[in-house]
Amino acid sequence: MSSKNQLIQPRTLKGFRDFLPAAMIPRERLIDTAKGVYRSFGFSPIDTPALEYTEVLLGKGGAESDKQMYRFTDHGGRDVGMRFDLTVPFARFAAQHIGSLGTPFKRYHVGPVWRGENTQRGRYREFIQCDFDTIGTTSAASDVEAALVIHDLFSAIGFERFTIRINDRRLLTGLLESIDLVERQATVLRILDKLDKAGAEAVGAELKEGAGLSDSQVSAVLQFAQLKGAPGELLEAIEPLVSGSDVGAAGHSGLAGLFEAAAAAGIPLDRIKLDPSIARGLDYYTGAIFETFLDDLPGIGSCCSGGRYDDLATVYTKQHLPGVGASLGVDRLLAAMEELGMIEAQAAPCPVFMPMLEGDRLGDYLAFAEELRAAGIGVELYPEPRKLGAQLKYADRRGFAFAVIAGSTEFEAGTCQVKDLRAKEGVEVPRAEVIARLRGSF
Repeated sequence: MSSKNQLIQPRTLKGFRDFLPAAMIPRERLIDTAKGVYRSFGFSPIDTPALEYTEVLLGKGGAESDKQMYRFTDHGGRDVGMRFDLTVPFARFAAQHIGSLGTPFKRYHVGPVWRGENTQRGRYREFIQCDFDTIGTTSAASDVEAALVIHDLFSAIGFERFTIRINDRRLLTGLLESIDLVERQATVLRILDKLDKAGAEAVGAELKEGAGLSDSQVSAVLQFAQLKGAPGELLEAIEPLVSGSDVGAAGHSGLAGLFEAAAAAGIPLDRIKLDPSIARGLDYYTGAIFETFLDDLPGIGSCCSGGRYDDLATVYTKQHLPGVGASLGVDRLLAAMEELGMIEAQAAPCPVFMPMLEGDRLGDYLAFAEELRAAGIGVELYPEPRKLGAQLKYADRRGFAFAVIAGSTEFEAGTCQVKDLRAKEGVEVPRAEVIARLRGSF
């Protein structure tokens, strides 16, 4: 075979993947649930380009994000990069459009992002983020609302056992001020962010060897990060550790108010905790920070993370545009849901299958299917007449819940058969009653 006609091997890049219908249906369902929760709090949808000028992205998430960025020179000779999250582009977006949008502005954004990092369970080099943010206010109400959105989101998805871990970057800044480490804050926090996965011994070694901390400084950081207890107890223990720092005291006060307001809003105490080890590796966080873990699968990592970033937009505008928000890790959460048996295998996007038994009655089948769709019942009509058994085998493989079956006899009599494909049972009903029967079945 000549090279001109040689077949190209169909394959995907490492860290990337195709999504078949059985994977896309629960994915879209999860995203639709998130959008509904976001809209219920007043967040509006936006979108931004996949590509940004590199100067927009560089240095905003830290050295690790810069290293992982997909960056190249386009055909116009411009230095461009693919967005590594949705928050940095949002800061650029806000600086560019806030004059017409006004403040505060609340947005949600669902879209792919790219990071050239090592792949891991539930993590790929291209993945969907599903963000919500409020920009243009420093109000503590927005911080509390972020926790409420996360709580309502996980409840709406169907989780009962989850924990929103909360900390405040200002507490960590206050601690680092007290042990003369403010100038190395970004490095220390990026290393500390690995504590949950790497463990205290490995993090302590990296703090000492990679960040140059003394034994006493390493001990102070790890002792702080490993404090445990109820929020009130922890706040009491932390207060003297940051009392000499105005920033630390502000973080302490902010967290005390956040937990009080969250409890008043009805978040159960077993779903929210103060965790001094939460650091968030991205450099732009300045206040409250959030990470959300599944109690039944903590090893998969945080499935919804975020926090307050009051200075991110300052590189794009002189207008002060403080923000707070979080990002739902769609792919990681779906991996967890699959492992927990929360995803029903389904390749059919609608519940009803209609086989075509007689090709000369195409108009009747099309009209019948449209009748069901007009009543809000999704139906797929098979495109050609074949033996009923072969068509029902197709329907079973796709995962349809019901089949509505009619031939010339049924059309003339004004009846049809409604078959439950899971129970393998069918019943003949008048056509005038089929919609009510189907609605009562799902």
